[in-house]
Amino acid sequence: MNDESNWRLMNRLYRSHPWHGVDIGEDAPDEIHCYIEIVPTDTVKFELDKVSGLLKADRPQKYSNHCPTLYGLIPQTHAGRRVGEYCAQKTGRKGIKGDNDPLDICILTEKTILRGDILVTAKPIGGIRAIDGNESDDKIIAVLKGDLIYEHIEDIGDCPENLLERLKHYFLTYKESAEELCQTTKRRMEITHVYNRQEALEVIKLAEEDYDELCPGIRELVKCSR
Repeated sequence: MNDESNWRLMNRLYRSHPWHGVDIGEDAPDEIHCYIEIVPTDTVKFELDKVSGLLKADRPQKYSNHCPTLYGLIPQTHAGRRVGEYCAQKTGRKGIKGDNDPLDICILTEKTILRGDILVTAKPIGGIRAIDGNESDDKIIAVLKGDLIYEHIEDIGDCPENLLERLKHYFLTYKESAEELCQTTKRRMEITHVYNRQEALEVIKLAEEDYDELCPGIRELVKCSR
């Protein structure tokens, strides 16, 4: 059997790894596949175990913090050198690196989805430029494809401002303890910009290029297995 036949067989016998084995989508970056780790009702922060591909419980959500949207990752992306350099360019900071994780994504929908560990299709409308220490930690913002309430939103400027504020508050505080939140010293997480759709598409393209450098040839093999 050749490599293509082997990959087709593996695709039918085994579950695909959500980061590596799921393609980003034929119409990326305008329309992308996304793996959901957390839904708004979760009281535990779940995240993908990058080695096994299983969804694991990372830690209980602290205090009253709940992510107000679906939250997960964009398959076959990697916040590496290019994403870090782009963040440095946009912020004027030196020494910013990518966080070496798949690109994060928040997805707006009016529907109640009760659990993670699922795939959805979404359309990016913008993003939040977050910095964790000296690492870029972008949060792409998208709308669920076909959503009756949010699908008309084409750009972040059309997104409800109070929802953006809730998202920013969540990401600024979800890693902090009560003691740290009461202190006036600089927080671990920092949000420098909320950016538009065009910039979000550029970040996704750079993250695709970073992924190809991290895992050369994987995207082509996955396409062959479909």
